[in-house]
Amino acid sequence: MTGPGGDDDSYGRLGPPAPRTAGDRVRTVVRGLGEVLITGGLVLLLFVVYELYVTDYLTGRKQEELTQELREEWSRPATADPQLRQVELGDAFGVLRIPRLGEDYARVILEGTSETQLSQGPGHYVGTAMPGEQGNVALAGHRVGKGSPFLDLDAMRPGDPVVVETADQWFVYRVLGDPATGDLDADPSGIAGMEIVRPTDTDVISPTPDQAASAAPTGAYLTLTTCHPRFSARQRLIIHARLDGGPLSKADLPDGPPALYEG
Repeated sequence: MTGPGGDDDSYGRLGPPAPRTAGDRVRTVVRGLGEVLITGGLVLLLFVVYELYVTDYLTGRKQEELTQELREEWSRPATADPQLRQVELGDAFGVLRIPRLGEDYARVILEGTSETQLSQGPGHYVGTAMPGEQGNVALAGHRVGKGSPFLDLDAMRPGDPVVVETADQWFVYRVLGDPATGDLDADPSGIAGMEIVRPTDTDVISPTPDQAASAAPTGAYLTLTTCHPRFSARQRLIIHARLDGGPLSKADLPDGPPALYEG
């Protein structure tokens, strides 16, 4: 049968199809592979957008809710000594403020470090010290996504304040190291202000950081842990700080301690 151009080609031809050549098979495979790669790329792109932006938005909304709930709880007359209040898994009990990460940086802290808690904000390692106590207040947070509370934790410098707000008090911790030189490894205690460790190196949250978990604390410390490097869970970035003075009354300092306004 003659094709539309007048040549005797296969256009509209009846009968069995022409046999496929090796080139036809290669083109089919390449076309199929290309479609798979494009689809996979789109799925990966959507996943990245979800992890980076959607989860940040959702966690931000949750933090707003937690902040309002915590403020309402703190505004009610205390029925018992706040120091004796039992903190249950999942409870919000304090606010973390880190001026180095932004003038308005404030994240509600929850008890526990499972994904249930970390998807809402920084979590407190169960069994570690509470704010102001001897030992190590250990907090974990996501580096990327889920609010990215510790995204820029590697920007911390010796002497930087890390402030924890509770119902009635402020606690000011300062990153270990030598503020004069900026050397995070030069603290007189021998504890580094910043270190990168394996996920299995749990001694970083011991009562005295990097000592045996069974050893008695040698001071009041605070440790922040997050994934390292960004977009990877291969290692952990650790920040160690030490309590600077005693508790500060919120009745005397309703807008926060001077450390919040340094620099």
